[in-house]
Amino acid sequence: MIVIEQQDVALYTLVQEKNLIRQYDLLTNCIEIGIKQGHISFDKYVLWELNHVAVANLSQFGGRFREEPIYVGNHKPPPFKEVPELMDRFISTIHENWFTWPPTLLAAYGLWRLLWIHPFIEGNGRTARAACYYLLCAKAGTLLPGKKIVPERIREDRATYYAALQAADKAWEEGNLDLSLLESYLAKLLTDQLSDV
Repeated sequence: MIVIEQQDVALYTLVQEKNLIRQYDLLTNCIEIGIKQGHISFDKYVLWELNHVAVANLSQFGGRFREEPIYVGNHKPPPFKEVPELMDRFISTIHENWFTWPPTLLAAYGLWRLLWIHPFIEGNGRTARAACYYLLCAKAGTLLPGKKIVPERIREDRATYYAALQAADKAWEEGNLDLSLLESYLAKLLTDQLSDV
């Protein structure tokens, strides 16, 4: 059973909002596990679950990697046959840099790379923002306080968000990994969250 946005916008919006609440509940549980078990808890299964909850009743393919081409505005994600290997490399990069990268850089990488790969048919943004927050909290060793969390703040400031993602994409196209704009953006949102306790 799925709700199609074009057939019932109000119902689609309601289901999407309820899914975000359920995704946050799952996310906090995952963060608690991640804090206890460390960096190895961040894996594709966590991402599959976060995606599945985000798109429940909105997509029939939630919680699994896409197996078809997808187009996102001006960004052309890699071919679907490359997704499993790219995701393995993505997870490996997170694990390898867990102890050397600061939380904001780890979160910026997680957010940008997931969106660049675009591994799911639907809900990539919601899943990437949840993963970003997971990385911030698990790396910091606590569920970070604040009335409005970073993923919510991203949703409210999309222009800066998109510009930072585009800057990272451009750097990648030129053979560089430069997440400085995205990291600064996340650091500001995190500071705002922590100031709003």
